[in-house]
Amino acid sequence: MNEFDFLPAQAAGLGVAAPPVRRLTAGLPDGRTVSALRYGDAPPVVTLLHGGGLNAHTWDTTVLALGLPALAVDLPGHGDSSWREDAAYTGRVLAADIADAVAAWADGPQVLVGQSLGGLTAAALAATHPGLVRDLVVVDITPGIDPNGGAAALAAFFAGPTDWATRDELVDRALAFGLGGTREAATRGVFLNSRVRPDGRVEWKHHFARLANAADPSAAVDAAAPGKTAQGNILRDVVTASGWEDLAAVTAPITLVRGDHGFVTATDADEFARRVPAASIVTMASGHNVQEEQPVALGQFIAAIAGNS
Repeated sequence: MNEFDFLPAQAAGLGVAAPPVRRLTAGLPDGRTVSALRYGDAPPVVTLLHGGGLNAHTWDTTVLALGLPALAVDLPGHGDSSWREDAAYTGRVLAADIADAVAAWADGPQVLVGQSLGGLTAAALAATHPGLVRDLVVVDITPGIDPNGGAAALAAFFAGPTDWATRDELVDRALAFGLGGTREAATRGVFLNSRVRPDGRVEWKHHFARLANAADPSAAVDAAAPGKTAQGNILRDVVTASGWEDLAAVTAPITLVRGDHGFVTATDADEFARRVPAASIVTMASGHNVQEEQPVALGQFIAAIAGNS
């Protein structure tokens, strides 16, 4: 089985034809690589950036519903892109890593969509490379969310063992944490987000699992936040105040899409509206991973923005 074998069934479930998809790889000056998926033969008009612990395939069903040529990037430290030795997974750092590759692959201004960590990265990319972005869509993230709120569950999920005997164990863990939706969807997600090592053990593709496991919750306590373990440090490092500066510098139209039971609370949305008054805010019936829980609604919403750009 390869990474594209799930697409025909996903497309059939939506009553659409699966577009041709191919994997792209670009080199970075330091020897690392950035990888992405290109959907369709025409130049992409939408570029999508996933959240922490996910990969480009999280957008598969959304892209099928979108019905437009698209590019989905594996952020550094995720999917088939190289890990960063310094573990610096913040929006500005990741935007700098992927900017040249996106410019080469996209071949024109994009509707840039980013969820969670990808949303912060998208804001930084739009701020520093305005010529790449026609519209910015940020999905269920703001620089002001509390990383010890709903997002803390992800830290606990990441902090499991670094390797497993089978992928079924990973599926069971995801479902136990309320992630992945149905068992079929979780099985697909785990297959696309894990790899089998030469010794036969299974590990996540993303770096966050290794980082969270190394932060021993029984020993490492954040002195700046008593009672909070080092698991949360990963998320606190990701959600930085510089994100507000990036959003303020974006010249393209901005839309925040939040799940009504996701990480962005009503209070967070109000703060976003105050700090980014020109932005639009849309709420969907979803948790944090809107692209997986409401892929059709999100895909159609992005298509409407692309059609109006």
